[in-house]
Order: sequence, then C-alpha cells, then structure tokens
Amino acid sequence: MAPGKASALDGGWGWVIVGCCFMVTVCTRAVTRCVSIFFVEFQAHFGADYSTTAWIHSLVDCTTMLCAPLGSLVGNRWSCRVAVMLGGLLSSCGLLLSSFTNSLETLYFSMGILTGLGFALCYTPAIAMVGCYFHRRKALAYGIAMSGSGIGTLVLAPVVQLLIELYSWRGALLVLSAFVGNLCVCGALLRPITVREEEGEEGAPTGEERLGSPAPQLQRRWCFSSCFLSSQEFRFLLLPDFLGLAVSFLFLASGCSLPFVYLVPYALSVGVSHQHAAFLMSILGVIDIVGNITFGWLTDRKYLKPHRVACYVFSVWMEGLCCLFTPLLRSFKLLVPFAVLYGYFDGAYVALIPVVTSDVVGEPYLSSALGVVYFLHAIPYLISPPIGGWLVDITGSYTATFFLSGSTLLASALVLSAAAGIRRCRRRSHVTTEPLPLSLSDQSDCFVSYRKEDSCGSSPAVTVREDKLMHLTPDL
Repeated sequence: MAPGKASALDGGWGWVIVGCCFMVTVCTRAVTRCVSIFFVEFQAHFGADYSTTAWIHSLVDCTTMLCAPLGSLVGNRWSCRVAVMLGGLLSSCGLLLSSFTNSLETLYFSMGILTGLGFALCYTPAIAMVGCYFHRRKALAYGIAMSGSGIGTLVLAPVVQLLIELYSWRGALLVLSAFVGNLCVCGALLRPITVREEEGEEGAPTGEERLGSPAPQLQRRWCFSSCFLSSQEFRFLLLPDFLGLAVSFLFLASGCSLPFVYLVPYALSVGVSHQHAAFLMSILGVIDIVGNITFGWLTDRKYLKPHRVACYVFSVWMEGLCCLFTPLLRSFKLLVPFAVLYGYFDGAYVALIPVVTSDVVGEPYLSSALGVVYFLHAIPYLISPPIGGWLVDITGSYTATFFLSGSTLLASALVLSAAAGIRRCRRRSHVTTEPLPLSLSDQSDCFVSYRKEDSCGSSPAVTVREDKLMHLTPDL
C-alpha cells in the first residue's frame, strides 16, 4: 500500500466516521441495554411475568441482528447515508409509538420490531464504514467506535432511571425517541471514500482511494460497494475459518445478552436498591469503554496483531467464568467486581468482532460478512432472554439463568479454540485452502482498478499483486 494511501485511510475524515459510528452504537446498543431498566415498570403496569416481559428485549436484539443483512444491502446498493438516516427515522418512530402503547403486544411491535429494524439499518453500515477508512489503526478505530456502547450505558442507565421516576416510563420513552433521532444526523455525516482514475506506468488505469468530493463519473460509488456488486459477494461463506467463527458466534449470542437483561432484576432480588442496581449498569458501561479502547490499542501492536483471535477467545472465556460465579454474589459490594470484570471483557470482545471478521474474510467482504455475523446473533438473542426468564419463573432464582449464560460463553470460546487448533494442524500438514480472489488476512497490497468503460456502471476489474498471492490464505 502506498504511503499516501495509508495516511489518507488512517486519519482525516476517518475520525469523523469513527465519531458517527460511536454515536450509532450509543443510540442502538446502549439504548437496547437500557430496555431492561423498564422491566419492573412494564411488569407492574401490565401485570406480566419475567418471561413475557423479556420478549421485548429479545425482540429488539433479534430484529436488529436478523435484519443486519438488510442494513448491509441498503448500504452497499445505495449508500450508508440512506441506510443510517432511514434507520434513525424508523427507530425514533418506534420508541415514540411505544410511549403511547396500552398493551405488551403493541410494545412487541413498536419497540421490538420497528425500533429493532431501524437499529439494524444503522448498525452494520456504520461499522463497515470504519473498516473502509482505517487500515493500520483499524483495531484502535473500532475500539473507540464500539466504546459508544459502554459510554452510552454509563450515561443512559442512571438518566433513564431518573426519567422514569420523574416522568414515568411513557415520558422516558418519549425522551429516548428524540435522542435516537440523532441517528439521522450521524447518517448525514457518513461521507464516502471515492475512487479516482489514474494512469499507471504502462497506461493501465489504477484506483486510488481518496477523501473528498466524488468524481463525476463515479458519483455515489462507494469504496466497498464495487466489490459486492459481483457474483462473488458471499464467497467468504465457504471458508472453514469463517464457519468456525459462525458456530462460535451462535454460542456467544446465546449467553452474552443474559447478564445485561437480568443483572438489574437479580440485584433487586438480593436487596440492592434501585439506584445501586442502575449504578451497576453504569459500572458495566465505564469498564466496557476501557475494554474497548485498551484491547483495540493493544491488538494493533506488532506483538499482539498476529494473535487477535487468541485475545478474543480469552475475553469470551473470562466472561463465561464471571457468569458462573454470579449466583455467589449477593450484595452490591460483591456485584461491583462482577460488573468490572464482565464489563471489561465484554468491551474487549465487542471491539474485536469486526476486526477478527475482517482478518478472516478481508476488507472487501467486511460489510456482507458483518451482516451475516450479526444475523447469526438473531435467533439466540430472541430465545435466550425468555428462556432465562422461564428458568427464573420455575426455579425462583437466577442461578440457572447465569449458569446458562456462563456455559454458552465457555462453549463459544472452546469452539473457536478448537477451530484454531485444527487450522494449525492443517498448516503443519501442508494442507491449504483455496484462496478467495480478494483475500484475506493481508489486504495491504490489494487494490481496485476501474476500466474506463466501467465508470458507466459495469463491474470493476479487481487486481491483486502477484507477490502477495502466497499470503492470501487466512490464519487464525
């Protein structure tokens, strides 16, 4: 990669993109986490049990992840601006309608489906845009961007509790509706990286990514959309390494949301006050930020960059152990260390999900791959909170729920560790996989070149330097 290109990709307007993605994660993931604060109010108002009320949270998460490929599709085919601004409008309207609802069934639709669909349109395109603007400092950029989830939880958890006390749950949802409307502003700032034609040494056109106004012949072209218009858009699904990631993500999604759903109710059940219970969520948010940024910075270092998957596995493993010990913690002072540890490693693995995915499938496939990755979270997000609530209803305690969370997280780490071990065995036995046309772990010398006739709308020609072909097979 040319020095000019590297500097253009790792600075400038890219930091504005990071800020926009940060706000998107605040308005989507942090707001979703704070839905659990409304549980007690919903139960009292509608006379519902835990499992019935938990469907609201699970529907928000499930719809967000289930429709993640739709967000990728809109971002790739039209623009990230269109996707994020449309998503902001839908999610704001969903929360607005929720503030006027008179039944749980209506909440299932307005908050669960409509708001979740809006979040889906915003989340994946914003994350993919960060990957387009950063190369050398990608993990750090993602760490900062994804820290919005933690900072949002830190700020919103006590604010939402205060809003409920002052204006009831209806007023709190009305305020959140206005807040989420800021997604439209974030979408307007998502300026694309455009491609400018230049003549190479032998007269062949090459592509140079730059920041600025789009060239007339390439206006509304995006840096990544050209790759996805080809028939090879989902070729990464055939990679054994990606299949191992996919299975690991299924287990991860089955357990990672349960502590955020049931930490506040569990704290209340052991005698913690409402304010202290909400403060536990704030602690999760603060330490989540530390995990996001420190792990992002550390895994950009030369000594850890080849071991990003190992860092990810370690984070998930530690989260699982924290959940297994939670039933022993029956006071606010004992729950604080849980919030610290779980929040730190949650921030670590969340920041590494897009980085590890990019390392496996390659930057040109990142948007579609993230759509698939978050899609895999959908069904576990849908069924795990109600299952956790059902376990609470039949056992009368939260022990089984936290054991379920811890065991699935440990299973996720085990699956990915096994996949990494198999990969190492294949390498030692000199068995290699067929590389993708644009691959995978090293994109530094891959570039996109447009033929002059392609500027009218046909698919771009993709060129990969021959001296890098031996390094295209991804390593776990």
